[in-house]
Amino acid sequence: MDTKLLFQDAATLNTPMLAVFAVDIAANKDADPIPVLLNTSDPIAKAAANVLASGDFKAGLGETLLLHSPSGLKAVRLLLVGLGKAKTLSSDEMRKAAGTAVRAAKPLGVRDVAIAFPEDRALSDEHVDDLPAALIARALAEGAEVGEVDYDTYRSDRKDRSVHTLTIVANEPENNVRTDMQQGFDLGLVVARAQNFTRSLVNEPGNVLTPTELGRRAAAMSKEMGLACEVHSTAKLNDLKMGAFWAVAKGSAEPPALIVMTYEPEGGAAKDAPVLGLVGKGITFDTGGISIKPAEGMEKMKYDMAGAAAMIGAMQAIAQLKPKVKVIGVVCSAENMPDGGAFKPGDVVTTMSGKTIEIVNTDAEGRLVLSDGLHYARTLGCTHLINAATLTGACVVALGMLNAGLFSNDDATCAQFESGLKTSGEKFWRLPCTDDYKDQIKSQIADMMNTGKTRYGGATNAAMLLKEFVGDTPWLHLDIAGCAWNEESKPWLPYGPSGIAVRSIIEWVRSYNA
Repeated sequence: MDTKLLFQDAATLNTPMLAVFAVDIAANKDADPIPVLLNTSDPIAKAAANVLASGDFKAGLGETLLLHSPSGLKAVRLLLVGLGKAKTLSSDEMRKAAGTAVRAAKPLGVRDVAIAFPEDRALSDEHVDDLPAALIARALAEGAEVGEVDYDTYRSDRKDRSVHTLTIVANEPENNVRTDMQQGFDLGLVVARAQNFTRSLVNEPGNVLTPTELGRRAAAMSKEMGLACEVHSTAKLNDLKMGAFWAVAKGSAEPPALIVMTYEPEGGAAKDAPVLGLVGKGITFDTGGISIKPAEGMEKMKYDMAGAAAMIGAMQAIAQLKPKVKVIGVVCSAENMPDGGAFKPGDVVTTMSGKTIEIVNTDAEGRLVLSDGLHYARTLGCTHLINAATLTGACVVALGMLNAGLFSNDDATCAQFESGLKTSGEKFWRLPCTDDYKDQIKSQIADMMNTGKTRYGGATNAAMLLKEFVGDTPWLHLDIAGCAWNEESKPWLPYGPSGIAVRSIIEWVRSYNA
């Protein structure tokens, strides 16, 4: 989609469909909705006046109402899009409304869409002063780009309903504000396209996106973006003595891939600057291994590389945003399959760090590949670590599909990550991984077990194992199992891969850019 920012009165724009946002300014949730347009154009206000007065449109989040041949406008159609309550308005509602506008155009066959930049001066009492123009512009670009894509990639009867062009039109006279809008818009496009790259990887079936193919795509992206990239396989794992990673990989006919992407700031980083390590779990298909999963739902296990995809997508954005810190992305990719050479419950594997792990359940494989990946990132010089993984069903049980799990061994690093969530719009909930949980993974025969002693606290037990391999390095663990796949379509986002964590990881990296 060709997305652009234009400075013009939206009422004078000749477009097949113009979307205008509205909020409900009713004082409390029990009061009748009072929808108000976030636009100061008199022609737009007159065109929407009757329907706003009728009560047919309440401005709920994701609610739409389409008007044909709106009087006084150059647009062929006027689409009203709800943002919900004015008093709870955030950049995330802006993001969702932009996605809603674009997705509303698709079944109509409308190829060219415009969105009127929301104006806080349209409100008297309620306002969006805490949403600067740059952040709104970024959210609109992100929401529209992410919302436009449908993942029906392999359907032979696939109908092309794509929106070709999107114009965000802002009636803004001040040059300094225009500059802020343009910068936010440009940033939003970079972030959204990185998120969509991640989603495209997660969407691929396991017979297409093998570990080797994931390595090829990461390398191709890196070459295009100017990143250094190395893709290794079995020999390198053996050289590095990555016994945990190799244990998972050896049951498959498909060889593993160890992918290392490196971004170096132009002119080099400051001497005391941190080196950020992004480590992703890349299980391109997970049967569970010898501890095989139930057949029902196993087809979704192609998404078990979503953590790796998030890191690859984040590296794409990092290469374009050019922070002043060095960033290294490490992806540990394999299939977890049950054949005669597969690892077994009761095995003991020796990790790259020298620590040993007793295998209790081969379906707890993600923490094994990450244990070697995290340690390897430390040997590459990373001073701060973040990993992402569709790691545990226990995290989904605990948090559902609205919040992803967040674990950390360092409060300051965790707070720095959480400070970016208002901008990213993603939801993470911190869960404990304090040392008093360590007994849960103690093994009689090895240093630790790859599951807990009981079924309770499973997400924390997995985090505790990872914590054993980061030492004193400040570390964040994102368990995205419940949020990496949208199980139902929303007005702003289709069924399928979500691209969770990409935006938040990018914000975390940018937070070190001072």
